[in-house]
Amino acid sequence: MATVPVEAVSRADGGMTREHRRLILASSLGTVFEWYDFYLYGALAGIIARQFFTALDATSGFIFALLAFAAGFAVRPFGALVFGRLGDKVGRKHTFLVTIVLMGVSTCLVGILPGYASIGIAAPIILIVLRLLQGLALGGEYGGAATYVAEHAPPGRRGFYTSFIQTTATLGLLLSLVVILACRGAMDADSFARWGWRIPFLLSIVLLGVSVWIRLQLAESPLFQQMQRSGRVSQSPIRESFFSRNGRVALLALLGATAGQAVVWYCGQFYALFFLTHTLKVDLTLANLLMAGALILATPFFVLFGWLSDRVGRKPIVLAGCLIAALTYFPIFRGLTHYANPQLEAASATAPITLTADVSECAFQFVPSELKSHVAFRSACDIAKTALAGRNLPYRTIAGAPGSGAVIRVGSAQIDSFDGRQLAPEALAPRLERLNTAVTTAVAAAGYPAQADPARINRGAVLALLTLLVLYVTMVYGPIAAWLVELFPTRIRYTSMSLPYHIGNGWFGGFLPTTAFALVALTGDPYAGLWYPIVVAVATVIIGGLFLRDTRDADLN
Repeated sequence: MATVPVEAVSRADGGMTREHRRLILASSLGTVFEWYDFYLYGALAGIIARQFFTALDATSGFIFALLAFAAGFAVRPFGALVFGRLGDKVGRKHTFLVTIVLMGVSTCLVGILPGYASIGIAAPIILIVLRLLQGLALGGEYGGAATYVAEHAPPGRRGFYTSFIQTTATLGLLLSLVVILACRGAMDADSFARWGWRIPFLLSIVLLGVSVWIRLQLAESPLFQQMQRSGRVSQSPIRESFFSRNGRVALLALLGATAGQAVVWYCGQFYALFFLTHTLKVDLTLANLLMAGALILATPFFVLFGWLSDRVGRKPIVLAGCLIAALTYFPIFRGLTHYANPQLEAASATAPITLTADVSECAFQFVPSELKSHVAFRSACDIAKTALAGRNLPYRTIAGAPGSGAVIRVGSAQIDSFDGRQLAPEALAPRLERLNTAVTTAVAAAGYPAQADPARINRGAVLALLTLLVLYVTMVYGPIAAWLVELFPTRIRYTSMSLPYHIGNGWFGGFLPTTAFALVALTGDPYAGLWYPIVVAVATVIIGGLFLRDTRDADLN
């Protein structure tokens, strides 16, 4: 295949040539498809649980489906090591061709994989293997795409060029939401649950073919070609990246850049959606539509902040985004409550819920609301907390005297819990039912809604707040690729930037919803989960501000 000479992708005025546009399109489009593939599983986890984990009860099946999803995040850093090393040794183009084929084929295979009813235990085993392959592929894709585009970009334009790569995760999420909603709208719910869910996965083969065809037209990165000609290709990219002086820069890139960027990103796009549906009890379809609207409105700002970083620097914009987000998360999420579920806000103010108990008797209630009825918390405090947390009710725990019972107060109403540790199952069940009935009656009388009233949701205000959260995402994420690329030398750039990026986004960011939900479950405070992204973002501002340099004028050679 003919290669495009380096001169063909450079112009004296730094303008964008046809070759520039093609390589950005190829890199960005392929990465959009990879993110689309990755998000599909998370959006359809409930249905997948019923298809592949039917040997387990519904609760255990759902847990295993979520664990399989989490596995994709967990292995992303390993994909960064495997494919980063490959990209620094054999080239950027060939490596991210491998990653996109691996992702596309794995996703398509999920769409045709027989369920447990057909092939038994092999079904969930193969599914988990495919999820691991998806995570490995995604771990290698981003670094290759960002490095490839940055090494083609003219000086002073790298922030602008790489910002197009930064739109891909959001566009992939948006594309997955649109395809799923379209498929659900084209058939009844039963058909979608039985076989229609496979269609979005099968579409991956079409997306894969388009993206591979486009990428095959591209030449290798000009800087990598120069490095090959001069014999300076690294023979040990992992050792040079992390077991030398460069390792300090990689660690600072993680703690002083990508960790804060990641929690702002996952809080603005994923935790915000979780907060709407689980905490504020907004209808899932409406919440997805509002989030999709916010993504559409805010996505152009990835490019704007990338362009701006070429003028004022990467570091100031990313760290300012982390700081602004940390300072405003609490009022924004309280605003979401005010506009999305004003009945819940009013009930919390006029009839607050408290639990008075011996806190030493309280277990950690970190169990999804769908699973509460299946977990045996038997102390008086545990039983009371289960009744409250299982309904996603906001409450405050007050420490009682040692050995005291547990009392729930909903405004002026009082409900006494009981100790069920010594009760046989047949005696425990009716007492639990009476307690749950009393709680349901009390919270309904106090005005706590079972679901957000669609007629009372201020859709415009909710959309505006969601858009603001996604704008924070664009602020921290738009310039991050250019910043990471410029921190590391060409011979180990793919490896060096990929690992801190994927530890930051795969671990710090990917597990944010889980960590935040754990804090809410522990405290009963619906806003307690925000402390995790706030603390991480502030730490990034401090570490990045003190120890990382801005790289806007860096010479990639």
